[in-house]
Amino acid sequence: MVHFVGAGPGAPDLITQRGAAFLQAADCIIYAGSLVNPALLGLAKPGCAIYNSAEMTLEQVLDVMRRMEASGKTTVRLHTGDPCLYGAIREQMDALDADGVCYDDTPGVSSFCGAAAALNSEYTLPTVSQTVIITRMEGRTPVPERERLASLAAHGATMVIFLSIGLIDKVQTALLQGAYTPDTPAAVVYKASWPEEKIVRCTVGSLAESTRAAGITKTALIVVGDFLGTQYERSKLYDPAFTTEFRKGEPV
Repeated sequence: MVHFVGAGPGAPDLITQRGAAFLQAADCIIYAGSLVNPALLGLAKPGCAIYNSAEMTLEQVLDVMRRMEASGKTTVRLHTGDPCLYGAIREQMDALDADGVCYDDTPGVSSFCGAAAALNSEYTLPTVSQTVIITRMEGRTPVPERERLASLAAHGATMVIFLSIGLIDKVQTALLQGAYTPDTPAAVVYKASWPEEKIVRCTVGSLAESTRAAGITKTALIVVGDFLGTQYERSKLYDPAFTTEFRKGEPV
């Protein structure tokens, strides 16, 4: 059995209870060493085999999984954040399906949630934005033509940009080709929830300069949008005049 587990954004206590239980019971842990907090490996039982997938290819990862399965042992494939975002899990699952190996997937707290928490912000403010675009800048890994950053920026929605801090000048240029202005609020969150977490608040127009001044070159999210501003309307859900399934609204 293989358990894909989301490790959360960084802080060890942000892994789910289910994920922690799988780690404690695992015979083998294959973890994404470039991003997963190694403190989580402290949950492993004595004798657990531990592999760092940052030093491995897909074929090598699969070979370990197959050997463990053939021995009747349990493997945890520990990914950063939530594996569904930029986790490269589909190719692993397809290979396991082809081999007839059983697996399941335990979600984790994504770093985009960790970033919002670090900023004490809500991505979906009434009358400001009800849409969150999660994307990345094309680099060595391309993106579909229709999903280029400048095209997505045309919506002016809340945007969370992964894996792009090393291309910050290109990110700024692309954002300004869309609906954002130089004054649109932005932020860079480095290693959300880790002890070394760092937050840079800026605007789209000062995004590249502010990032460089902070010395941030990797392991950071870029968030953009007016949700970082001060203007919004209160939610209808808790409006005294708004009727829901659970209470009747009263005129005010």
